[in-house]
Amino acid sequence: MNFMNLDTPALVVDLKVMQQNIREMQEKANKYGVNLRPHTKTHRTPAIAKMQVEAGARGITVAKVGEAEIMAEAGLDDIFIANEIYGQQKMERLREVARKTKVSVGVDNREQVLALSEVFAGEEKPIEILIEVETGEERSGLLPGPELVELAKFIDKTPHVKLKGIFSHEGHTYGAATPEECIALALKSQQDTLYAAELIRKEGIELETISIGATPSLMYAEILPGITEIRPGTYVLMDAAQGHALNDYSKCAITVLATVVSKPTEERVVLDTGVKALTAFTRSKGICHTPGFGLVKGFGDVRLNKLYDEHGLINNKEVSKKLKIGDKVEIIPNHVCPTCNLYDKIYLVEDGKVVDELPILCRGKSQ
Repeated sequence: MNFMNLDTPALVVDLKVMQQNIREMQEKANKYGVNLRPHTKTHRTPAIAKMQVEAGARGITVAKVGEAEIMAEAGLDDIFIANEIYGQQKMERLREVARKTKVSVGVDNREQVLALSEVFAGEEKPIEILIEVETGEERSGLLPGPELVELAKFIDKTPHVKLKGIFSHEGHTYGAATPEECIALALKSQQDTLYAAELIRKEGIELETISIGATPSLMYAEILPGITEIRPGTYVLMDAAQGHALNDYSKCAITVLATVVSKPTEERVVLDTGVKALTAFTRSKGICHTPGFGLVKGFGDVRLNKLYDEHGLINNKEVSKKLKIGDKVEIIPNHVCPTCNLYDKIYLVEDGKVVDELPILCRGKSQ
């Protein structure tokens, strides 16, 4: 059926646009001779992860053990949890995943390493781990320096764990004021990551993987020699933040279909899409600046002005003149990752027709 006949709110993905996004990032990875390991927390959908692997991706990235469990059950056979985990329950669940498929996990302190060593003591093979390097985001990870080197040496001597490599996330590039600043931050982050690898290798410790990743930086910057892997996530579907960064929303494959349910004043248009359908995520500055709460597709730069739990508001007299109660509009969400997590399924659309429904099986799998 025509996707405009779907009940709303509905999460809609343009198949051709998504496929083009997948191809373009794979082509960039191929150009620089690096592995693409896409971060699937963006869509949390095994069917899309399989499309990315079929296009050439070398495994996938997830954020949580819960996501790894679902992706492994769906047949994804090379999974990196690009996050630090801790707690007996999580470690034991990770061990179960490792018995089924190839999996690795991030660390940034000795406590995690010791816990992993203890849980994997009776296993046939050690758990592969990567140290997170902090390169400017100021979140988790260790700065390139003595503390990071000491952790690598500690891992090298600890049984039942194997140091596979290091990874970083240049998430601070989202806040760059210009594309030029984004490129500079991205290259500095790569240089810091490569320097961290050099420090570790000077101790005679081998590293197989040097992994980086964030969509804005990989849209703009080159990939330096020595990097072996990239982990972008948002690129597959894009969103209003990435559209703003590119000054081009044509790569935004995902929209939320909404219905006009009320027009109580000349300028106020009320949609059936509030925080529970779009999230209230915004970015206040930088190339990924997102004014408002979602871009109304086909209406220029018109944004949702306010969100309630169940309602989204457009305050624009000209837009109101063009819409009547019962009309449907598409909203490009500000941030695709939490938006996908609000829905049970994605409607795949091609040439305006619904061609498939994909279950978002990792929805809510944040433990």
